[in-house]
Amino acid sequence: MKKKIAYIVSRFPTISETFILYEIIELQKFGVEIDIFPLIHQKGSIVHTDVKTLTPRVHYTDYFSWSTIQAHWYWINKSPRTYVQTIWQAIAKNLRSIKFLSRALIVILLSAPVARRIESLDIERIHAHSATHPTLMAHMIWSLTGIPYSFTAHSSDIFFNQTMLSEKIAHASFVATISEYNRNFLHSTFPSIPAGKIRVIHCGIDPTKFPDKPLQRSSNSFNLICVARLEKIKGHQYLIEACAQLKAQNVDFQCYLVGDGELQSRIQEQINHLDLIRMVKILGYQPHQLVIKLLTQADVLVLPSISEGIPVAVMEGMAAGLPVVATAVTGVPELVEDGVSGFLVPPQNSTALTDALLKLYSSPQLRIELGQMGRKKVVREFNLQHSAETLYKAFQEA
Repeated sequence: MKKKIAYIVSRFPTISETFILYEIIELQKFGVEIDIFPLIHQKGSIVHTDVKTLTPRVHYTDYFSWSTIQAHWYWINKSPRTYVQTIWQAIAKNLRSIKFLSRALIVILLSAPVARRIESLDIERIHAHSATHPTLMAHMIWSLTGIPYSFTAHSSDIFFNQTMLSEKIAHASFVATISEYNRNFLHSTFPSIPAGKIRVIHCGIDPTKFPDKPLQRSSNSFNLICVARLEKIKGHQYLIEACAQLKAQNVDFQCYLVGDGELQSRIQEQINHLDLIRMVKILGYQPHQLVIKLLTQADVLVLPSISEGIPVAVMEGMAAGLPVVATAVTGVPELVEDGVSGFLVPPQNSTALTDALLKLYSSPQLRIELGQMGRKKVVREFNLQHSAETLYKAFQEA
């Protein structure tokens, strides 16, 4: 069955959410026509090469323009009561959070022209990524047009602030979420959710992009890699502290931090302060192909996050045959099995990180065994093709 679906996302293109890009590309293989509506045009961002194939179907909307005014006037004339109720609910339900309200005002401005565009394209369904403002947009367009919507909930979008989340879930045809942990959290937070409405659909990767062969080492040192935005929630501070402890025990190692973010200067200061300049290097953003190459040259992937969903970076490390040292937070244990494909440690605990890394440092054979088990798990349970097919079936059933 051919479907026309509108995807609403926070930003496009954004390199930190390439899993959405790959999901869209994979869904197109099932004959789904997807138009993308970003809330924010990520101008000046580094563009993934695959973005170019989707560019003709990306629709950007100006917050302030004559066409935006005309669109609001159209909905006022078409159904004044519905229009007022839709706008008022978006304001009233977000009053409890100033942060949410300020961003909701932008969504309110965009809702009318995006609803008009979606209606003119004969789109049958809306799917939003993130339970926050993309789903607010989907909810408002459903209210104006009657076009059904669904959304994917990830992690921070449901854990830290549940503004209007109950209404979004209630009116969605289904809710996809990336882990059993998330599903249990939503059911415990909103006990009235009907059974079966929350569906676990893992994010996935394409394992064929990662060679299924022994890793090619670039040096004899113990090479660590962390692929994550340089933000507080990713816990780099504790990895740097662990690196200082490795140095104190005379471990010959290199640690590469792939990613950029608001804490880059602070993390570099910590590296300098602990005299780790020769051992720990911030590589910044790197193209995906280079990230794959870096993974195949590493010994261990480390992710010391304070909170997570199910991290794609860890999936890719496991697909590359790397053992993983990660924190036992939220959905991570559903991906990394402690002692089977890596080690799980408590968050914000640099000593536990160090102990796990020392176990892997002292046993190259253990690294190989854990890495092989990790790759098998990713191929079996976190395969992009399987995930996209599951989501496609959910669209059909809805």
